[in-house]
Amino acid sequence: MNVSKQKTMLIAKIPLRVLLFALSIFLIILMGVAIGVGSVPISQSTVWGVIGNKLSFTNSLPTWSMGRENIVWAVRLPRVILAAIVGATLAVVGAALQSVTRNPLADPHLLGISSGAALGAIIALLHTGMILGVVTVPVFAFLGALFAMFLVLGVANFSMAHSAGRLILAGVAVAFVLTALGNLFIFMGDHRASHTVIFWMLGGLGLAQWGQLWFPFFTLLLGAGYLIYKARYLNAMMLGDETASTLGVPVQRFRLIVIVVCALLTGAAVAFSGVIGFVGLMVPHIVRLLVGGDYRKTLPLSALFGALFLVFADIIARVIIPPEDMPIGILTGLAGGIAFVFLMRQRRNVAL
Repeated sequence: MNVSKQKTMLIAKIPLRVLLFALSIFLIILMGVAIGVGSVPISQSTVWGVIGNKLSFTNSLPTWSMGRENIVWAVRLPRVILAAIVGATLAVVGAALQSVTRNPLADPHLLGISSGAALGAIIALLHTGMILGVVTVPVFAFLGALFAMFLVLGVANFSMAHSAGRLILAGVAVAFVLTALGNLFIFMGDHRASHTVIFWMLGGLGLAQWGQLWFPFFTLLLGAGYLIYKARYLNAMMLGDETASTLGVPVQRFRLIVIVVCALLTGAAVAFSGVIGFVGLMVPHIVRLLVGGDYRKTLPLSALFGALFLVFADIIARVIIPPEDMPIGILTGLAGGIAFVFLMRQRRNVAL
């Protein structure tokens, strides 16, 4: 037994609550570091002093300028929280889709969900306007994601049991079509606003605002809560439709419910961050390598690892070409593409 397998076995033996607590503490520390990083460096004492003062945890007099307080509270803290929410959301979606499709290469980006959500958001931003108020973009992104997922299912003929790999191929084809439609709507829209939409499509967190964080946050709580509650079903789905059915899982209905939940989660994430690919592909595999394939562990740990990954990626995006912020989708795309090739090499038996 090699050293890596021994380490994996040791990690798998750690109680789930201990792992969740340790990763949560690490996430909080990393978020503090992320808030302090940028074109204007801010010390950790100032970061936590501002947060404590705003949350009334401390009553000490401020020793920092109003400008730094605004940077911490109004600009960087919402951005970092959004990064954690989006990272957790995409990782949970990837893990769930890999179960119901029984394909380790499934993620919201490859299955066309992100492209559908982006198409809906583009239509809302450039053509319909905010007809539903502040929820217009999230609602259109969700509808686009849902449309994309059902389109993929239709193209693949819903033949999951014997050809799950066809779903990936269908997702890639649908993603190309929806991306082309999105580009068409950009071309037909107001060219003065198109550059903003294009930058948004590259994936970014710079537009995060306190008033908008509630939607992706509560969507994550509800969606991930449902998936974790049904973790036993997801474990059964990994064994195949027939086996899952004998274990009491309503296979077709449950798969549809999971797809709708994943579309809602992806739409909520894409609406506020743009298209950020491959997080849902990489993170669940990393978690399964560490703790095994039990979805009672995989889902909550994927959420935390996804949050950690995207917060860290946001740090890199802000320091790699200062003072500019590189679109975070570029970084995740580079990392995800390399990871995808590696997984293709490791999973040669997956039928595509």
